[in-house]
Amino acid sequence: MEQRDQAPTPEDGVDGALGGDGAEALERPLPEGVRKRVVGIAADALGAFTAAELPARLRPYVKFTREARVKRGATAIAAALETEPGFRSRIAERVRQGQPDLVAALEGGTVPAAADPQDVAAAAYLLRTPGWTRIVGEAGDEVERAEHEGAAAESARLADKLQEELATLRAAARTDAERAKAELETLKKESDSLRRQLRSLSADTKRAEAATRKAVAELEALRATGATERGAQDSEVRRLKHRVGELETALEASRRAVREGRSTEEMRLRLLLDTVVQGAQGLQRELGLAPLSGRPADSVEAVAPVTASPHDVARRAIEGDDPALLDQLLELPQVHLLVDGYNVTKTGWPDMPLDRQRQQLTRGLGLLAAQTGAEITCVFDGKDLDGPIPMAPPPRGVRVLFSRTGETADELIRRLVRAEPEGRPVVVVSTDREVADGVKAAGARPLPSSMLLRRLVRS
Repeated sequence: MEQRDQAPTPEDGVDGALGGDGAEALERPLPEGVRKRVVGIAADALGAFTAAELPARLRPYVKFTREARVKRGATAIAAALETEPGFRSRIAERVRQGQPDLVAALEGGTVPAAADPQDVAAAAYLLRTPGWTRIVGEAGDEVERAEHEGAAAESARLADKLQEELATLRAAARTDAERAKAELETLKKESDSLRRQLRSLSADTKRAEAATRKAVAELEALRATGATERGAQDSEVRRLKHRVGELETALEASRRAVREGRSTEEMRLRLLLDTVVQGAQGLQRELGLAPLSGRPADSVEAVAPVTASPHDVARRAIEGDDPALLDQLLELPQVHLLVDGYNVTKTGWPDMPLDRQRQQLTRGLGLLAAQTGAEITCVFDGKDLDGPIPMAPPPRGVRVLFSRTGETADELIRRLVRAEPEGRPVVVVSTDREVADGVKAAGARPLPSSMLLRRLVRS
């Protein structure tokens, strides 16, 4: 077999050349579909041959993938199949092994009816069976006929599609024309309306300009009148200021006289009070009355705390002014201040443990007792506590009580109020509305917890 060593070129194989055996030859180039099948069969088989079995022009494509051989070596493979009978024979042998039934039918001179004409033509071209040129030509004719039929069907389908699109465009054009006509009518109506509005606005503008000229003339007249009246008002203001100064001088003289008179009355009242106090002290010595050793609140049964080790307590500041009402009430003679303990501590220090809340409150009450001299009783709810209640000794002047089992602090506060003699001033500090209403009915004066907290800050 004659082999060429140069690289493959497109000119090496032209479909339609005479066959290597000089017998039958195609009168026209291989149909494109048949040519692709022939090249595909040869590209599949290249990898099974050695380099010596291949034409020189095909050796560079052995290491390519099947797809790369078909894409880049199609021309060289087709030329080798046409001009290299030995190579074509090897490919034909692969076809005999792969499609024995088809090969047997072709060698018997028959064409399978169910087979693809292009596959049959490709096998006949490689095998060069008798009548192979006729089979290839018929396959080409069949392909051309199918292509013509497909093109005609595609043309008909495209024509139908174009007809539908044309009908749609015509309908859209009619719709757009009708819409444009309607919009034109609307615009004409709007234009007429705008013209009428413009004429009306022009008339209004003329009237407004006339009114403006009239208003300007009136404004000038008012300015002249205002200047005259302003001078008169300035004179009146100066006269009134002089009169106010005279009245302020007279008022200050009256206040000074009132203060001097009130000082005289206060001095007389203080002298009378000192006389009464001295008389009461003399009466106490004359009757031999013993000093007061107990208080009514000491007779009320309650649970007293057990002495425990003191704890360091961090004071927490509470914003607010000093409550004057509480100070006035604590200045009353023999006043008794009752404090709902947990109601106050949970308002002022809700995040502290209960024992620290109690210590914080009793310490503040001790300072308040030292400053005012008032009797102070602090009541805590002890109904849910089991056993003795540990607590540091209360400060001087402060009584600390816990309610008994089965009794609330509110009930203990009411009993303490009822135990006081009628007429003694009793102040109860609690935000609880029920407690406030109850002690108020018993003659005590209720105050909110926030007032005591603000007073303790000052202490």
